[in-house]
Amino acid sequence: MKKLLLSAISAALLLQSSAWADIAVPAAIKEKGLTVAIMPNYPPMDFKDPATNQLTGVDYDLGQAIGEKLGVKINWQEIAFEQMVNAVVTKRVDLVMSGMTDTKERQQVVNFIDYFKTGPQFYTQSARSDINSAMDLCGKKVGTSRRTTFPQEIANWSKAHCEAAGKPAIIVVGAEGTADARTQLRQNRLDGVVQGSETLPYIMDLEKGKYKALDKAFSFQYTGMAIGKDAGELTTAIQAAIDAMIADGTYQKILGKWGLADNGVAKATVNQG
Repeated sequence: MKKLLLSAISAALLLQSSAWADIAVPAAIKEKGLTVAIMPNYPPMDFKDPATNQLTGVDYDLGQAIGEKLGVKINWQEIAFEQMVNAVVTKRVDLVMSGMTDTKERQQVVNFIDYFKTGPQFYTQSARSDINSAMDLCGKKVGTSRRTTFPQEIANWSKAHCEAAGKPAIIVVGAEGTADARTQLRQNRLDGVVQGSETLPYIMDLEKGKYKALDKAFSFQYTGMAIGKDAGELTTAIQAAIDAMIADGTYQKILGKWGLADNGVAKATVNQG
């Protein structure tokens, strides 16, 4: 009986493996590989290992695993974040994997394969005994990257919570990026900072004892791979590769490696942001 059970399991795994091996990949991609845009300045999603100066992070690991599933080489190309969507449209790259939020505005020019979920989260310095929850930031200065959707999300949260409770609104300060916002926080020019919940555990571990998270992420959004509107076959192939990784546990293992198991999705989707 045990032998029969093991044989059945082996056969099922073999059948599943064969199914994933049949993922149709565009001929041009098979020949040249998949050119993927990345900007390694967003740990733990995308960064360079300080010891080796090599690309690493969630996106890098997932991208390499997708390449293995599809049987193609991943050609990573470092591009400024502001240029990434245009790089897809002009076909300089096939795909963006760089912690990019799937938004309706961006969907007007590219599609998104949604593979990760996250949200903005408040935090402050551990030494601030007067700030222990997000509500304690009402009327105070909170910084965040002006290049993200976070400034508007903070304003929305403030209106729904601070102002609705008769408290003064949060003063939103646009920073050049999350690193700049943290610097201003340490200099006491800001009372709090908002950044993606996927990056906060990494920063708190890197700078132990300096920061404390305030409550949970206060909204929900998808991180997606930007891809051309006309890349239907490639979109289907990448979705299938991600679903295969979810089915065999590769996907969960990668997220777990970076302490982000709770940020996973059950299935790859398109344009759900």
